[in-house]
Amino acid sequence: MQGLMKPLTMIGALVVAAAAGYLASTQLSGKVKISYGDPAPAATTATASTANAAPAATAATKGGIAWVAAAPGRVEPRSGEIRIGAGVLGRVTEVLVKVNDRVEEGELLFRLDDEEARARLAAAEAEAGLRKRERDDLKVTSGREDVSKAEDNVFAAERAVTGARYELDYALAARRAGGSGVEQMLADARKRLADARDRLQRDRLSYANAQAKSNLPAPNRAESGLTAARANVTMADAVLDKSRIRAPISGTVLAINAKVGEMVAPGGELPLLVLGDMTVVRVKAEIDDGDVAKIRVGQKAFVRSLNYPGRDFEGRISSLAPTLGVPRIPGRGPRRTTDVEVQEVTIDLDGSVPLLPGMRVDAFFRKD
Repeated sequence: MQGLMKPLTMIGALVVAAAAGYLASTQLSGKVKISYGDPAPAATTATASTANAAPAATAATKGGIAWVAAAPGRVEPRSGEIRIGAGVLGRVTEVLVKVNDRVEEGELLFRLDDEEARARLAAAEAEAGLRKRERDDLKVTSGREDVSKAEDNVFAAERAVTGARYELDYALAARRAGGSGVEQMLADARKRLADARDRLQRDRLSYANAQAKSNLPAPNRAESGLTAARANVTMADAVLDKSRIRAPISGTVLAINAKVGEMVAPGGELPLLVLGDMTVVRVKAEIDDGDVAKIRVGQKAFVRSLNYPGRDFEGRISSLAPTLGVPRIPGRGPRRTTDVEVQEVTIDLDGSVPLLPGMRVDAFFRKD
């Protein structure tokens, strides 16, 4: 008998505990559990949604600041983060900038080992010089005088652009090293490069017009040889220039991931350098599809960051993505790769702000 009473006592205790837990959870949640067969879930759900909407409305108007939508965002430079890599395989021989340096468009950032490329260019230029002397020793094909002259001018203009660009590289490096009297040298180098580029454009146009003449005779062997030799010079110069990694825009150096002596290659896992235009800081936010109709270009917005509690950074919407897409800002919970539910919104922040690229922020869009 005692053996039977023990299991019965344990079962009774479990039933009482379960009942007590059920009653406690019902009282704490303030809700009545509804079975799947009960016809009243819709009304109960609507009541719960209405109750939850009140805190949201209160938050939107707290402190007298009305906002109609909110979204997570990430801070980035005006240009976005530009990741610069190597165009050819090579060893880094010189790093000419540091993190936080301001650089201008076209300024030299890295130099790779270029001995082989220099040798190839020198050989190509020597071959082109020989071919030109051979052509000059022969009579130019009748009817191609304008073409030969224009081709000579284009080649000379291309070499002038290359020389002026190297001169500007030297002047920029001298300024970064803190040399004296470099500003005038820099101004002269910029002017020479601009003049050389203008001349090249004019000469290329003249060459195209000469080539477009009707009934133009074919070139002789010497003329063809010279054209091919000059093409080899152009290709060798392009390979050499790939060993000089330049800034594609004016901006600030945000990160450097290469050191002197390291081997670099195209398509590396990390960029050699990250560059951004920090003259304007912006936020890329991702707004849910249910709030898309509430925002427009030019609408005022503000962002908040955990790094600066109590501060609002004002701005305006500068652009809206034309389509919805998969969220790219992490930390929004588990999602499938096929989810399409957010619109990317760009907010340009006003004035100088202490926010740094990569910071997570919350964006709030004001009521018009």
